[in-house]
Amino acid sequence: MSLGGCLSRVFGKTETLLDRFGERILLADEYVVDWLSGHPLMGRLEVLWVAATQLGDGYVWGVLGLYLILFGNRVDRLNVLVGLGVIMVEITVFRAFKALFARPRPALAGRPPRMWYLDTFAFPSGHTTVAFGMAYLVTQLYPTVLTVAAVYLLASAIGISRIYLRDHYLIDVIAGGTLGTVIAYVMLPVFGQLIHTARW
Repeated sequence: MSLGGCLSRVFGKTETLLDRFGERILLADEYVVDWLSGHPLMGRLEVLWVAATQLGDGYVWGVLGLYLILFGNRVDRLNVLVGLGVIMVEITVFRAFKALFARPRPALAGRPPRMWYLDTFAFPSGHTTVAFGMAYLVTQLYPTVLTVAAVYLLASAIGISRIYLRDHYLIDVIAGGTLGTVIAYVMLPVFGQLIHTARW
């Protein structure tokens, strides 16, 4: 057999394995969405999940930034600029990923949504990307036990709410949380250096 034929067979088998792996992930994702959104305990807490998703639209981070601007010191105000820079990078990256992967949301795969959403693509979860990015940022800039517990509890609630409301699959939320944390980890020193050492 020629080298071209061997390579063709190898690539064909690899493609088949990747297709099967993707199908298994989708089945697991669909199971988690159905289980979580249909669980009676989760249903009793629906107000909490709707509120968490709406807070994840950016309101909670906007209120936190406004509080620091109005009642904080100079360092707090500069930290708001750092946070704004990190959020802008996160939004740019997750939107590029959504366009690249173009994964439909669960609602578009035959499951009715509980809420209206801004775009049709699911991977990664933008709400979760920003939530975990801001959680990392806040805990690095204001490292107290209460702060760490509060922001990560909120970020987790936002992520869970996205699955419960059938806007995202589990893998979208895991990817979003990971992406947001990594971006914040990389960009915090960059924006921190630029903003805190600039002459304002």
